[in-house]
Amino acid sequence: MTSANSPATAAEIHAHLIKQFNRALRSPETFGGEVALHLLITNLLFVERRPDAYTPQRQAWIDNKTFRATGVTGAYRELIPGHSYNDGMASVYAEFAQQCGWLESDRLLTTAEYETLTGSVRQWAEKDRTWPDVTATFGPPSVLLGGDNPLYGKTLGYLSEDMEQPMVLFHLWNGSAPGTNSWPPDHEQPLLLAVRFGEGLFPDTFTFTPEGERKRPRALCPH
Repeated sequence: MTSANSPATAAEIHAHLIKQFNRALRSPETFGGEVALHLLITNLLFVERRPDAYTPQRQAWIDNKTFRATGVTGAYRELIPGHSYNDGMASVYAEFAQQCGWLESDRLLTTAEYETLTGSVRQWAEKDRTWPDVTATFGPPSVLLGGDNPLYGKTLGYLSEDMEQPMVLFHLWNGSAPGTNSWPPDHEQPLLLAVRFGEGLFPDTFTFTPEGERKRPRALCPH
């Protein structure tokens, strides 16, 4: 039996880091943003005795434009407005956590549910949608990044029971018109800006709703 004053075992440290990592994913700004997620990953990989496993992943992110000079956050700032890019940033690290077996989920889609989702969601996102529209159509998410307050943006992640399949991410935004600082925001429910899943260059994995196209940073929108 371990004494109360004994140092934590490697297994206890590992379990603690996984718990903290999942909490940080769900509330990235509270925990310190992308830097905190990076540190938790490096510590987890050290405990697992595979410290070099993160290097090829970061290189892959750089190659497919997921990682900019300002990290994954920078890539999202080019596509998503306001602070919603923080939850989007966390979704990329959640995908890495899925690969590592660290990600805690509230629900897994059956193979049939996942195939229905991936087969229809791009066309479904051609119209403007809200958070309740997403959950009414596809059910509750596997992972909720950003909390359940409708006054704030968030990202909903959907996972298949086949963990080899990529997560499907719904990026939602809430806020006010540009140039205003009104509170509460203009919308009762977050608006869906984009759905992201699949392989290829990072920007090409996004399907934007009409509202998402309107809200994209103007300097980067196609003319």
